[in-house]
This record gives sequence, structure tokens and C-alpha cells, in this order.
Amino acid sequence: MKKFYLPVLLIVAMVLSVAGCGSSTSKTKSGDEVELKEDGVFSFVVSGEFYPFSYSDKNGKLDGFDVAVGKALAKEMGLKAKVDKQKFHGIVTAVKTNRFDAAVASHTITPERKKAVNFSTPYYYSGPVLFVKKDSSIKGVKDIKGKNIAVAKGSTYESEAQKYTKDISVYDSDVTALRALSEGKHDGVITDSITGKQAIKKGFKVSEAETLGTSEQAIAVSKKDEKLLKAINKALEELRKDGTLEKLSKKYLDIDITKKS
Repeated sequence: MKKFYLPVLLIVAMVLSVAGCGSSTSKTKSGDEVELKEDGVFSFVVSGEFYPFSYSDKNGKLDGFDVAVGKALAKEMGLKAKVDKQKFHGIVTAVKTNRFDAAVASHTITPERKKAVNFSTPYYYSGPVLFVKKDSSIKGVKDIKGKNIAVAKGSTYESEAQKYTKDISVYDSDVTALRALSEGKHDGVITDSITGKQAIKKGFKVSEAETLGTSEQAIAVSKKDEKLLKAINKALEELRKDGTLEKLSKKYLDIDITKKS
């Protein structure tokens, strides 16, 4: 009996321990009840490798437009902000499996991603752009058939590149891809217009060849967290009305990309 009783106690203890690691019900400033990983804390994730949207500053702290928006959302909801980073291609899965409450990570809304997570209303509008080497003869996507194009893994820019060429190189971040292009390792990079322009400002030897469209960027939330999604949308609307989103956009990007043109 003793040999059987001890393992049973251990199993019960493990079950209780796991049960204690679940979500916590918290109230937002407006009185909405939401399920969060930690009581009173809005835990969100960014890539940390998508300057100027998310990056580590000289002190190693996460900063950027996405980070600032996430913190502003937490404040508007009356919650504490907790930000972490993860490789971009794994973020949707991390949110889907409730490792974080949300992703404020410049995700373009796509039908494929909507199968995995829910999206807030857009918090900014942008679009893919083809960037090439500074001395390149490539003027647009019509010239890149058979050429080598670099993109960030898991981004919508990867599927965009597949429309024009089969020769695609994949990097963990857009900035790394642009740096490789600047060093002459590829024929082009498809990435967000703001990220490419910021790379040019930082001295990367690349230039803008062609704008390929527009897209809506939104906050990703687990499909189980419908109440949290409603609270985020409500907070986003307030941040639009009081000018916070515009202010943050101009601070980090020098232009306002929070309104649909």
C-alpha cells in the first residue's frame, strides 16, 4: 500500500500545481472582466528585431512603436504592462497556446492567421515594399524573376516574394535581411516600408524600388479570449480619440501611420 500511496500523492500534487498555473480573472479600468495570465497584468509579446517597431535599446530594454502601443493599451485598461520578445515566426503559436495575453508585433491581418488567432481593429496601416541594392538595375518586381529575394521568416513578405520568384532566402528578422542586402548578399528584400526607410537612414546601402500594396496591422489574441479582445478594441478606440496612437507613431516613425489613407 505504501508503494502505491506515495505516487498517487505526487500525481495529485502535480495536477494541483498545473491547475494553479491557469489564467486569472481581472477587471479593467472600465469594469470589463478579462482573463489574463497574471492578475492585473497585460502580458504581451514583440519580436524585438523589427526596428523601429520593436528593438532593444542601449540599456537592453525593449522599446519601439509596438512596445509603446502595448504599454499604452495596458495603461488605458488600468493594467500593468509586461513585455517579452520572441522570434517573429513563433509569435502566433505562442499567443494561440496562451503563453502571452496578446501580441503587439506588427502582424498583418491575413486569412491564414485568422484561423489561428483573433485580431483587434488595426492600430496602423502600412505595406510591403521591394528594396534593392543601391546600385541595382532592378526597378520593380517585374525584374526579379529568378533573382534572390530575402525576407523575414513567417512574415507575409515571404508569401509576397513567392509571387515573383522561387529563389528566396529567409532570415529571423527584416533588419538582418536588409543588412545582408546592404552587404551585397541578395538581389532584393521585401519588407515594411518604414523598416526599409529606417535602414536607409542608418546607412544601409539599399534603396526603395517599388511599393507592392497596403496592409492592416493588428494585435493578435487567442480565440479563447473574446472578452480581452473587446477590451483591447475599446482601449484602442480611446487611444485613437485622444491622439495617443498618432503621438506614438510620430515619436518613433516621424509620420502618422495610424490612419487609413
